Amino acid sequence: MHFSKLRLTGFKSFVDPTDLIISDGLTGVVGPNGCGKSNLLEALRWVMGENRPTAMRGGGMEDVIFAGAASRPARNFAEVGLQIDNGERLAPAGFNDSDNLEIVRRITRDVGSAYQVNGKDVRARDVQMLFADASTGAHSPALVRQGQISELINAKPKARRRILEEAAGISGLYQRRHEAELKLRGAETNLTRVDDVIEQLANQLAQLARQARQAARYRSIGEDLRRAEGLLLYRRWREADEAMARAEKRMQEMQERMQNDLNELRINPVPDPLGGMRDPIGGMREPGGGMARDPLADIHEQMEQSRKDMEQRMAESRR
Repeated sequence: MHFSKLRLTGFKSFVDPTDLIISDGLTGVVGPNGCGKSNLLEALRWVMGENRPTAMRGGGMEDVIFAGAASRPARNFAEVGLQIDNGERLAPAGFNDSDNLEIVRRITRDVGSAYQVNGKDVRARDVQMLFADASTGAHSPALVRQGQISELINAKPKARRRILEEAAGISGLYQRRHEAELKLRGAETNLTRVDDVIEQLANQLAQLARQARQAARYRSIGEDLRRAEGLLLYRRWREADEAMARAEKRMQEMQERMQNDLNELRINPVPDPLGGMRDPIGGMREPGGGMARDPLADIHEQMEQSRKDMEQRMAESRR
């Protein structure tokens, strides 16, 4: 892969859209101090995925946005685009379907950064792995910033090893290895959580089994109770029905006996001790000439009242 063009918009001192054409061979940028030569290198590192504000010589990542000048207002965003010649198809498989790759990073105040590759939104990790697989990137030793030479001389063995790995083209493998280790740690954490969840579910299953047994016992006891209540109500109803039958039979016998006695009185009048025969019907008249109350009617009313009381008790027993 070969860099062909770097485009800056609102990045540090490049407030207006500026294109830096990178042709074959050597491309040099010459200018006085403070003209923005270092900003070009920082823009290249930034679009490759640099996330350290100190590497951009700022206190925060939003410091790369043009802050304004006496004659120019501040910008709300900064954007850097890098065009790469991919004619040899050396890009990763996910980005190797085009002869040219355009990588754009845009940062907006209070929003953050966003990456695009050929107009498609991608993650910062995808862009970093794209350059790592090409043995370059924001931390490539080929990009020498101010003060980096003295840092390399005084670097620790671990930092020198990283430089050698990038120079050998295996830094991408180490990054993928690091990602794989992170995924493995995440998988181990998930397995531990799965064991905890299984234990919790086992406890819940035991509790549910106990509740199911209690519910089954409750249903069995309820059925037995309803059966016993039904038998009790049926027994009470049978007893009340038999009592009512006996009472009706007794009442019928009493009515027949009284009817027979009345008929006998009518056939054989009772002699009046004062003289003559007394009419059995007339004897029932009151002294004033009215009819006396018939004793049969009183007995009939008592029997009706007894029957009503018995029916009421039967109705209460059915409830």
